[in-house]
Amino acid sequence: MMKKTPASAPALVLDPKALRRARLLVVGDVMLDRYWFGDVHRVSPEAPVPVVRVERTEDRPGGAANVARNAAALGAQVALLSVVGRDDAGRTLAQLMREAGVRATLHTDATLSTTVKLRVLGRNQQLLRIDFEREPSREVLADKLAQYRKLLTQCDVVLLSDYGKGGLAHINEMIRLARKVGKPVLVDPKGEDYTRYRGASVITPNRAELRQVIGGWSGEAELTRKAQTLRRKLGIAALLLTRSEEGMSLYRDGGVTHQAASAREVYDVSGAGDTVIAAMAVLMASGASAEQAMVMANHAAGIVVGKLGTAVATLDELLASLSGAVSK
Repeated sequence: MMKKTPASAPALVLDPKALRRARLLVVGDVMLDRYWFGDVHRVSPEAPVPVVRVERTEDRPGGAANVARNAAALGAQVALLSVVGRDDAGRTLAQLMREAGVRATLHTDATLSTTVKLRVLGRNQQLLRIDFEREPSREVLADKLAQYRKLLTQCDVVLLSDYGKGGLAHINEMIRLARKVGKPVLVDPKGEDYTRYRGASVITPNRAELRQVIGGWSGEAELTRKAQTLRRKLGIAALLLTRSEEGMSLYRDGGVTHQAASAREVYDVSGAGDTVIAAMAVLMASGASAEQAMVMANHAAGIVVGKLGTAVATLDELLASLSGAVSK
């Protein structure tokens, strides 16, 4: 069963006041996205590579920090729980979260280097990416779980952003604790072992991530069968598959709802998945159904892919995008 969501539906349920009352707890792997912008005028005499003359640098929140920033940009009250190193990158992330209006609890691990993704761009085209990362210690993760129990009472929805960096070693317990007190849990998954997410309310894999788990498919019927089988096996209420230019598909007990992509021009897909799950969580925390939240998450994703690097869709931008869709 495949059905399309009416384009006019979202305008009736988007309530900015309700969004501002929504309380989110974001937990996961944070990182610093560092950009070096410059220009290329020549090739190095040492090797056949371009020489970039760096003209400016910029730091942006990445991973779960970008998810939290996206949720805050939509007006929600956001708490972030994660682990960083005792280093400049960790302090920079903390400052960026304060500037974004996110209440961040960042446990520090002296043995850990804060994850940094350094991107070198020439004329706004990415030429190179360098990653610096190391997994946090068990002691710090245990402290984070204790803090998680306290923060659960102060949120409406829990969002777990898994980037496979080791920060969600206790994710099974986090899901169990949240569901025990009646909090919906949304998970952005990573890797091949989805049993870690058993009992979550919503998971949001992209096509490549889902293919890792269920294998390939030859058409919509086979995709639906495999996605629904996985969802039921894990006891997950909804599986939202993000499909790039093909839009999104929401698999639930009632069938499948498909939403066509809203992006007019794709510039950079970096962080689009963060925007999708952040918008889903904010909308669901404000009272929207999963289907209604998907429509608005689709619009939010359409906004950020038109921007360079990890970015956010603001509440004003989302309202304008929805207004344009209704007027057509």
